[in-house]
Amino acid sequence: MIKVENILKRFGDEVILKNISTTFDRGKTNLVIGRSGSGKTVMLKCLVGLFTPEEGRIYFEDNAIQDMNTEQHRILREETGMLFQGGALFDSMNIEENVMFPLRMFSNNKREEMLERVNEVLKRVDLENVNKKFPAEISGGMKKRVSIARAIVNKPKYLFCDEPNSGLDPKTATLIDNLIQDITKENNITTIVVTHDMNSVMEIGEKIVLLKQGKLVWEGSNKEIFKTDNKDIVDFVYTSNLFKKIRDVQLKEN
Repeated sequence: MIKVENILKRFGDEVILKNISTTFDRGKTNLVIGRSGSGKTVMLKCLVGLFTPEEGRIYFEDNAIQDMNTEQHRILREETGMLFQGGALFDSMNIEENVMFPLRMFSNNKREEMLERVNEVLKRVDLENVNKKFPAEISGGMKKRVSIARAIVNKPKYLFCDEPNSGLDPKTATLIDNLIQDITKENNITTIVVTHDMNSVMEIGEKIVLLKQGKLVWEGSNKEIFKTDNKDIVDFVYTSNLFKKIRDVQLKEN
């Protein structure tokens, strides 16, 4: 579980996040959505420790990140997996070396033990027998799956995903969504996904936080989207005629 209490983040005189409070539950896919410039990426960077809020507190379980000592920060980094928007694979390393990288950073395991874990997570993302290939030799969807394998190789408690479907076709994007949700439930991870993809919202949005101009203006589940009369979420979601029609059907049925 990750809890955010009244965090405020500014750059110079510009306030980017304005007193945001919410909770992200373990074992759920928690989505942060919003238009460009809403503050969602800044919020993600605050959660992973790249930015420090000027006000407020961020708790991992019962421990405020602001109160952690050096050793506690090290342990938290080890317990955290990150799926970057562009994948961020090392072009000079093959797939096996890319996935093994966090293990080499954070574990003292023997190479044979690390390789066993690498093969385990590659199998989990349906990428067996690609160990010796390089990123340039595989498709965009395969790269995302390699990135997921690398993010979970250390058996993290917390998984952060920044626009995981960016640049993917709809079928592959759905595959990545389902994979993230399945892994979250299998391992009881606290997963936070930053996205603007409405298919992701409707597919895996068990908890959704909508940001607008740095403020949290709505939170709920993908099921509640069809029932809410909150103007901000309605305006964000129902720009598409398809979603408007779905909403009308849902309202009639209920």
